[in-house]
Amino acid sequence: MREILGRRRRRRLRRKARSARLDAALTCATVWRWPLVPGVGTATTERGERGRGCACPDPECAVPGAHPFDPGLLAATTDARMVRWWWTNRPTAPLVLATGGQAPCALSLPAVAGARALVALDGMGLRLGPVVATPTRWSLLVAPYGLERLGELLHAKDWVPSSLRFHGEGGYLVLPPSEVGTGQVRWEREPSAGPGAPWLPDVEMVLDALVEASTGAPGGGSRLAY
Repeated sequence: MREILGRRRRRRLRRKARSARLDAALTCATVWRWPLVPGVGTATTERGERGRGCACPDPECAVPGAHPFDPGLLAATTDARMVRWWWTNRPTAPLVLATGGQAPCALSLPAVAGARALVALDGMGLRLGPVVATPTRWSLLVAPYGLERLGELLHAKDWVPSSLRFHGEGGYLVLPPSEVGTGQVRWEREPSAGPGAPWLPDVEMVLDALVEASTGAPGGGSRLAY
């Protein structure tokens, strides 16, 4: 009996998680106007459970589950019908945001450095936008920026550590409440409530603190894993 109750509870939790993922996808696409595409997700084990390996054909995938595959990133959309169809048919698919253009951009860094950067930014009294966290990396969402602007900002730095990564035009970022190979994706700082898209800071406001925090990341923090 205990085993049966356990299975029922797990099924209820899975249904709840799938519903939450669809709701989150529709909010991102239709309320915030952030273009989404389903991520490839993780492979299923022989027991039918979600594993940690990537569902894509690459056995050595550097970002398991945390990237688009079929469809590709160019299919990202804010169309409610398409989003609903995707996550109804692929309810466990991660939410992948196509960054840049009119959509948010992001800067990501190792999780330890991300926590340090947030303390520093809070200490400066800077207003932050949404922050996405995984067990390995944290990502700060910022207002859209172009490559030329980013290049000018980076050129002014003496050095930019390889652990600090930029998600701009043509890039992507996995959003909560997804689950990828490294674990659960969650909001460390939730998007601001309101009728429209969440407020986002300018990249220049946060760049210095992120560079400094990434420089001191253990082992350089250069691992790509999300």
